[in-house]
Order: sequence, then C-alpha cells, then structure tokens
Amino acid sequence: MNPTATGSQMIRCAGCGAANRVPIDKLQQGPDSGIVPICGRCKTPLPVREPFTVTDASFADEVEQSALPVVVDMWAEWCGPCRMIAPALDAIAAEFAGRLRVAKLNVDQNPATSQRFEVQSIPLLVFFKDGREVDRLIGAVPKGEIVRRIQALLA
Repeated sequence: MNPTATGSQMIRCAGCGAANRVPIDKLQQGPDSGIVPICGRCKTPLPVREPFTVTDASFADEVEQSALPVVVDMWAEWCGPCRMIAPALDAIAAEFAGRLRVAKLNVDQNPATSQRFEVQSIPLLVFFKDGREVDRLIGAVPKGEIVRRIQALLA
C-alpha cells in the first residue's frame, strides 16, 4: 500500500527495527503538543525529529517510498567536512519534522547505493521528492543554503 495514499509515513524504529505507520498530521505537530510517536512493538520513541540511518538494504523503502521529501546526507566517519555539517542537519531534521525527513548514508558501509548515485565527493546532500532525486549539494555548505534548497523542495 502506498503510504501517501493513506496520509502516513513508514518510520523504522531505531531500537528494534520494526516498521511503524505514523499519520503525517502527527508528524507535523511540534514537540510542545505532547504527541511523540512511539514504536508499536518496543514502545521506544521514533526518530521523527532527528536524522535516521539508511543502508543499501533500506534505501528504497526509507527514501524512495517516503511520503515526505527526504534529504540524504552521504557521508563517512573519516570526513571532517561531513562532521562539520552534522549539527546543521540535526537542527534541520527537528525544524522540518513532519514536512521533510533527513537520512544519513555512510558511503563506506553502503557501496551499492554510493555507486548508484555516483558519489565522488562527500559530504553530498541528495534531495528526494516523490521518490526521485531533484537536487544535490556537494561540500560543507552553510545551513542557510541547505534550508534555501529545502524551502524550494517544499514549495
């Protein structure tokens, strides 16, 4: 079933790995609302206001089938500029929760997806809407530029 048709987003639990269907209207409510989506299996809070990890195995389900636009941070542990933009991406994930998701893909651990998207330089931010790549940013760019691209993506 297409998650967009039901007005929900599939969110994988970081604790137990279970897939959880979360209504988009619940995702769009801020943390002050007191509504925090939790995993149906283990009751752990779901990662909806922070970046989540994707792999070669989960990329299609988590990014290309997402009802929400997704920004994928293609990075590596040894990459200094990748570490420089990580706090901005954490903040963006919280600020745009319910309208956009931020994913992180370690290029060293996920060579198939890295090769598929022809990753030659990192950090690389790849913007997806309706399951398709629509934009890219290469390098440690300022948060303002990332937000500008996101606003264009959401327009």
